[in-house]
Amino acid sequence: MNQKMSQKLQMVRKIEENKIKNISEDTRPIYHVSSPVGWMNDPNGFSIYKDEYHLFFQYHPFSTAWGPMHWGHYKSKDFIRWEQLPIAMAPDENYDNGGCYSGSAIEVNGEHILIYTGVIDHYLDDGSHDYRQIQCLAKGDGKDYIKYRHNPIISGEQLPEGGNIKDFRDPKIWKEDDGYYLVVGNRAIDGYGQILLYRSANLKDWKFITVLDSSQGEYGKMWECPDFFALDEKQILLISPQDMRAQGYEFHNGNNSIFLYGTYDKENHIFKREKVTAIDYGLDFYAPQTLLSKDGRRIMIAWMQSWDAHITSESHDWSGMMTIPRELTIKNGRIYQTPVRELSYYYQNKIIYRQQTIKEMIDFKGISGRSLDLEIEILDFNFEHFAVHFACNEQYDMELIYNHKRNCLTIDRTHSGLVRDVVCRRKMKINKMEMNSNEEVLKLRLLIDYYSVEVFVNDGEKVMSAIFFTPLEADGILFDTDGSATINVTKYDIRV
Repeated sequence: MNQKMSQKLQMVRKIEENKIKNISEDTRPIYHVSSPVGWMNDPNGFSIYKDEYHLFFQYHPFSTAWGPMHWGHYKSKDFIRWEQLPIAMAPDENYDNGGCYSGSAIEVNGEHILIYTGVIDHYLDDGSHDYRQIQCLAKGDGKDYIKYRHNPIISGEQLPEGGNIKDFRDPKIWKEDDGYYLVVGNRAIDGYGQILLYRSANLKDWKFITVLDSSQGEYGKMWECPDFFALDEKQILLISPQDMRAQGYEFHNGNNSIFLYGTYDKENHIFKREKVTAIDYGLDFYAPQTLLSKDGRRIMIAWMQSWDAHITSESHDWSGMMTIPRELTIKNGRIYQTPVRELSYYYQNKIIYRQQTIKEMIDFKGISGRSLDLEIEILDFNFEHFAVHFACNEQYDMELIYNHKRNCLTIDRTHSGLVRDVVCRRKMKINKMEMNSNEEVLKLRLLIDYYSVEVFVNDGEKVMSAIFFTPLEADGILFDTDGSATINVTKYDIRV
């Protein structure tokens, strides 16, 4: 291993430090990770090191647009309060001069090991374009990381026949009793995505094992950002497919993130897919990654943004947020997602209303704000439409609309202040919960944090995420229906 930080990384760290000084903390989300400066996308290296949670991310600190990828870095003790650390990696070697792309991390013998995709991107003397994606290794102490001098650790030589070296990225590593494993996304000879499995005894010498699963034209093209883990009685392959076509309300056009449910024969490395569902039904969610917490919970975090419908604030020198870390469990054969329980440590100003019947647009005293956890229970359904308006005033409005006749929930940011023709509405099918033989209830939980909302339906059975940039003074919350509805409302302000 080299033992000296590159001059380029030292320079970028100084630039980052100086730029951050000019950004007011008042412009940032309260309890969501956001880019320190410049551009943020995929979460990387979501892991535990020395009893702290580390989160790296794809990062271009020089502008609020995507550019040559670096690895930004945060750490936390509780998933909510995050400490920003200096940039961990810059594209400063021949094998990653086109960017340090997504990857993962693991603690091994007291060292923090990063596995990432290096991109070779240059023109040769004969004028041909040399573009390749390869897997690389770095190690560090939780703050400073040094790249392995014999990188890459996985190159085109370890690809299966027909595997495309130009689409070969996003390794996710874990340890088993017989060594280390990783899954990585690849494009197969048919032009569609596949997930490759590799094994190593020493982290440096890797052998291709098998193709775990592939799209075969059914779920998009290239499969990015894989994760592979056991959850209760099922084995889950998590992927982010590109170029999907909409299928009803389950999958939308463009880039999706999906759960593949199945079983896994560890001895023979055979994954049998049984079921496929979307992960998030909102406007802004991509490239999720998970870890196993110190107390055994499977925690997932994702980039809260969209490639095709990208929006950002022109008044901010940062662009990009992560979702709240979510706990994953299986109930009724489906993965449920709930905000990490640690969020409750930061609750303030609890306000409760019970058995409130509404027949027109109404607000409740004390129910407002832009950093809060808002729980709504709909107890009767004498209406066709029920709406929650939030981040609103006379000029701006975010809207969540429930169509009782169609059992459909819609998120709408049309009036959030946008001046671009981007996707503003997305729908998902939902069902009411049976409380007992005589009662039904629909539960909506909205996590609002300055410029984002995550809506958890029926204790996390389905989720939809969206970002918006209404001015912060637009902090009203209103309830409306075209008939009558009886609701319970609980609100907690969140302060970190």
